[in-house]
Amino acid sequence: MLAVIGQTQDIVLPCKLDHPMDVVDETVEWSRSDLSPRFVHLWRSGEDLLIGQNPSYKNRTSVSIEKLKTGDASLKLTKVRLSDEGTYRCIIPELKPESSVELVVEADIQIIKVSPRVLECKSKGWYPEPEVFWLESEGKIITAGSKEMFRGSDDLYVLSSRLTLEKGHSNNITCRIQQNNQHREAKIHVPG
Repeated sequence: MLAVIGQTQDIVLPCKLDHPMDVVDETVEWSRSDLSPRFVHLWRSGEDLLIGQNPSYKNRTSVSIEKLKTGDASLKLTKVRLSDEGTYRCIIPELKPESSVELVVEADIQIIKVSPRVLECKSKGWYPEPEVFWLESEGKIITAGSKEMFRGSDDLYVLSSRLTLEKGHSNNITCRIQQNNQHREAKIHVPG
C-alpha cells in the first residue's frame, strides 16, 4: 500500500474476515513489531483501549464500529507521516485470522529551477522536523543558500531550500530530505 506525504492525508489499512460476522465485542489488535511499544491500535470489548498505544499514533488511529459489525477491522490512519512506513499486523485473537499490510510512504519532493543558477527544493508533510541536504552526483554535500521550515495547519512541517549553483558543480544535483534513519530525494539535471 502506498501513501504520498503531502498528497495522502488519511489512509485505510485493510483487515477483513472472509465471512461477514459481527466482531464489535472481539479484540482487534493492530501492531508493528519494529516499534516499542508495538501497539498501533487496540479495540477490546466494544471500545478503544489505547493505554499501551505507541505515542506516535496518538489521536491518529480508529476503527469503525459500523464496519466491525460486518467483520471489517480495517484501521484508519490520519495525518500520514514518513515514520508510519512499515509492516502492520492485524489480528483478532479469538478468531485466529491474521493479516499483514506493508505501508510504503513516499515524500512529494519537487526541485524547480528559479533561475538558470538557482534551484529550489520543496516538500511538505514531515514530522518531526527533517534535515535537508543538497548533493552533487558524486554524493558530496553542497552548502545551501537558504532554508525555510514551518508547521502547517495540519501540524506537519513544510520546507523549502534554495541552492545557488557555483561554477564547477556537477550537472546532476540531488535534494535529500532526511528524518531519523529514513530519507527521500529528488534529482535534477542542469545543463552545463
